[in-house]
This record gives sequence, structure tokens and C-alpha cells, in this order.
Amino acid sequence: MDEHSGSAFAFEGSWKEYAPIAFSNLLLTIVTLGFYRFWATTRTRRYLWSRTRFIDDSLEWTGTGLELFKGFLMVLALIGLPFLFLQFGVQALVIRGMGGVAGALAVSAVFLIFYLGGVARFRALRYRLSRTYWHGIRGGADDGGWKYGWSYIWKTICGMVPLYLMVPWSMISLWNERWNKMSFGPHGFIAEAKVRPVFMRFLLFYLAPFLLALGVFAVLATRGTWVGSTFLHTNYPPAIAFIAMLVIILGVYALLGLIALAYYAAFLREGIGALRLENIDFRFEATTDDWLKLFFGDILLVVATLGVGWLFLQYRHWKFFITHLEAYGEIDLDALTQSSTRESRHGEGLLDAMDVGAF
Repeated sequence: MDEHSGSAFAFEGSWKEYAPIAFSNLLLTIVTLGFYRFWATTRTRRYLWSRTRFIDDSLEWTGTGLELFKGFLMVLALIGLPFLFLQFGVQALVIRGMGGVAGALAVSAVFLIFYLGGVARFRALRYRLSRTYWHGIRGGADDGGWKYGWSYIWKTICGMVPLYLMVPWSMISLWNERWNKMSFGPHGFIAEAKVRPVFMRFLLFYLAPFLLALGVFAVLATRGTWVGSTFLHTNYPPAIAFIAMLVIILGVYALLGLIALAYYAAFLREGIGALRLENIDFRFEATTDDWLKLFFGDILLVVATLGVGWLFLQYRHWKFFITHLEAYGEIDLDALTQSSTRESRHGEGLLDAMDVGAF
């Protein structure tokens, strides 16, 4: 199949069409004291996937609420026990004079939780691909993510050790490792993202704390500060000094958020732009300005509707993602056979419980 002259991806839904799903999901979740949220997630995905067109056919979501519920139960079993030990077991051992043992077990519990978090991120992506169908073909991975969990630990630590300067390398490396294990149909994904295109954006964010320090000094200057053994008072009236202090604090935090958003935008453009599936190359064309419009649009929607607009954020975010996603190349449907990867019997577990996106 040759590539289309228009956009390969398109979202064809509407908020009016989605509204009954959003409101009924909220009502049923409240009535069931939160238990229905797994089935609510499934209903939402079925709608969003069904309104997403890739070239000549819509996507199909085949996951179930029961699978997500099973994944949540796995979280309670695998993550809950280490958390309980950290809360109660460590204190009990310390009281009995076994501080060394308590410390060693506490560190082990933290590493176990961290390891399982990495495995969960891998398996969430595998699950979503295995439940996404296009022309009756699905994706997935044969790898269970257990090795990726160790990579998640040591690469994250390596990213933090040299004063956090290797964080972009850690994120890009883990992105490539995760996607290189995935496939769709008979074809495997190839991820070759590079660190250099995103490092300068990260460096801006890295240097931002120094701007925060300057902001703190500026705040002190509005109220008065010590220079050596002398306290210097400002000549500003208290009201003006307070307003100046508030503006500086809010400005610094806003600047930090904007720089972080700029880095994330560059990271996704590089990550998805370096992703390939057989003869198909992917692109994600959302700029920092696009992300800002989405972010402030979310805030305005929620505030203007007194919180009701929160129900439509997932719809907005999916539409944003698909609208800026693009693919180039050729697809041979005759050569596109069904995936032979194993299908997960449970959902995303930890990441679903924490509402963390797999992409």
C-alpha cells in the first residue's frame, strides 16, 4: 500500500460524541466507589481507538476492564508487600535492635519497587500494542520485560550519578531499548533516537535551579537581607514588596515548567521521529508552542467549567497526539501477517493505577 498524499493518521471523533461516555463513566465510577474505573478506561479507549484512522482503516481496541483489574491486583501483591515492609517492618526491626538488617532490607525493598516500576513500564507498552488491532493485525512483544527492569535501574542511576547530566542519555537509551523489543504484525520496531538533539533543551532545564537561586536573592532584596553582618532594608512599601516577591516566585516556577515542557516536546519529537517499522518512518510534529496551547487550554477548560472539563482531558490529549503524529513510507498488506507474540493476560497494572502513559 503506497503512502497517502494526505496525513496517514487522523482523529475523526468529536467531544459531543464522547460526552455520554465520559459522564456515564463518571457516574458508574462514583456509584461503584471507584471499582468501575477499569471498565471506564476500556470504554474510553474503545471509542478513541475506533475514531483513529491510519491510512484506510480505523484502529480497534480489544482490551477488557477485567484485564486491567487483574493488573491492578498484581500491583497490590507485588508492590504492596514491599511498601508494607517499609512502613511497618523496618520500624519493628529497629525497635528490636536489628538496625543493620532493617537498613539492608529497606534498601532491597526500594530497589524491588524501582525494578518493578521499570518492568511495569515495559509491559504496559507491550499490553497496549497487543490489544491494538489494524486490519485485524496486532502488535506485541515476546520479551516479558524482566531484563528491561534491570536496565531501568542501572541506566537511571547512571543518569543521576554525574550530577544528573546523563539523564537525557538514560531516557533516550531506555526509550530505544523498550521500543526495539516491540513489534507489529511480523515486523519489529527499530528505534534509533539520539541524545544530541535533546541535550541542549535539558541543559536549559538543568541550569534553571540557578535561575531559581537568583530569584530567591531577588525576593530577599525586596524584603531585606544580610550582607556580611549588616542587614539591609528595602525602601519599598510592604504591599509592593509582597507583590514583587509573589511575582518573582511565580515567575521562576513558571519558567521551570516552560523549560521542562520544551525539553519534553523535543524528547518526543526525537524519540518518535527515530522510530521505524519495516518501510514506515514515524514523525511527531508537536512543537513547544503546541504543547503550551494544550496545557493552557486544559487549565482554561477545567476552570471555566468548574471542573467538569476534567472529564474531557483524556479525549483532548489523545486527539492532540494523533493530530501531530505522522507516518511516511509504504505498507504491503499482503506481507502483513498476524503477530506471533504472546498476548498478556492482564492489563497495565502499576502504570494504569498511577495513570502513567506508556508512550
